[in-house]
Amino acid sequence: MGLIGEDGVGQRPNELTPHASPQHYLGAEMRAWRNQRGLSLGKLGRAIVFNSSYMARVERGDQAASADLVRAYDDALGASGSLVRLHKRIAEGASLEALRAAHVSNHGTHVANTSVAMAGESGVHAPSEEGLSVPVRTDDGRIIFVSLSRRALLGALGAGAALTAASEMPATAAAQRSASRMSGANPIELLQATRRVLIDNDNRFGPARVIPVVQQQVAAIKELRADRSGADRRQLLQLQTQYSELCGWLYQDLGDFRAAQHWMREALEASHMSGDSDLTTYILARRSQLAGDMRDAIEAVDVADAAEDLAAPRSRLAAVAATYGAHGHALRKDATTTQRAYEHALELHASMDPDPGSPWGVWLDSAYIEVQRAHSLAVLGDHQGAAEGFRQAISRLPAGYHRDRGVYLARQAVALAEAREVEQAVVVGLQALSIGEETGSARISRELARLDESFDQWRTVPSVIEFKDAMTEAVLRQA
Repeated sequence: MGLIGEDGVGQRPNELTPHASPQHYLGAEMRAWRNQRGLSLGKLGRAIVFNSSYMARVERGDQAASADLVRAYDDALGASGSLVRLHKRIAEGASLEALRAAHVSNHGTHVANTSVAMAGESGVHAPSEEGLSVPVRTDDGRIIFVSLSRRALLGALGAGAALTAASEMPATAAAQRSASRMSGANPIELLQATRRVLIDNDNRFGPARVIPVVQQQVAAIKELRADRSGADRRQLLQLQTQYSELCGWLYQDLGDFRAAQHWMREALEASHMSGDSDLTTYILARRSQLAGDMRDAIEAVDVADAAEDLAAPRSRLAAVAATYGAHGHALRKDATTTQRAYEHALELHASMDPDPGSPWGVWLDSAYIEVQRAHSLAVLGDHQGAAEGFRQAISRLPAGYHRDRGVYLARQAVALAEAREVEQAVVVGLQALSIGEETGSARISRELARLDESFDQWRTVPSVIEFKDAMTEAVLRQA
């Protein structure tokens, strides 16, 4: 079988000469990453929106690579910044000998051996195999995040022993049917019950242990749809939407936003096919929340506005959309509009139908809106107000929301540090660190990395030393 060439047909690629110059060396490394991922130039070019002929010339060393092209390769192929760093060294004038001495093109070390699906592809697997970020303390004391393969991280977390009940759930449509016959439940009821178990376990143990089971259920739903029609098929499409949205949320919590975007697109597409306009509105609101986590202010506002326009007046979904849109205004540094937006969300919540027909967003209450406002106050620089908002929200949080408690504690600790309440920030930060280790939440670890950096100005304070030592131990255990 021939190798895949530029146009996607079988042909033998041109031999590369990485020893000819630094430019040739970079091109060979870029091709090595692409080949390891099993992608043709045409397929990669369509995914990253670059001309495949230009890409071929760069890989051969006939033309210099632009910084944008190298970044696109690095992101799409999961190179964890290695291609970007190589390009930067070449731009700084590094010689070929220096590059070779650094073993940049040692494919056993630097080029991952796992496949990566592109973001636009359908299927159950996430679009990135190398997308998980883990914290590492550098020699100069900083906390940085590096990519780690999911397989390695799941192995470190002991995923095989986790979620015993969920891992024994049926992974295929045939198994779902067999299990439903034994339990007396139909497959749809079994899938609904499974989703509730997965949500409960995610909040307690973190997303990394739940994702594989969620993806198995999505695959089972797609198989089951082939055997169903009418109301059953629509119900399965609703379930597929909910599972895809859950998968997007899990990756969002892990900090793998590219995978989160992929699954949210899957959810939006399935919601349209299900014909449930409320579910589509909810997915749009969730996309606004994801955009907010990605600090994309305009996307967060525009998608939230679209969701609120689709929502029924005085509905819970309108309040959900308004809440996420408010944070988008905070990201735009518009304090006045942010406050008006949160007041609008609270007014919607207070006046909404007490017995709404839609089951989506049932978790929304005034406390949730206030904790989002606290997050926005921190973005706007009102750290004292943010810390108090988080304190109040945490005191009202139900006992089962373990990981969310950790997120809010971490954000409260950052706000306290920015308000120069160092001792209290340490106390709260250590509580968040304990939950972060239990759940593997990237939202918690990233906030704690910010806290660790904020503490640098007080690095000789005994309590700060205690926190930094605990962070170092946690990083070592996670690594």
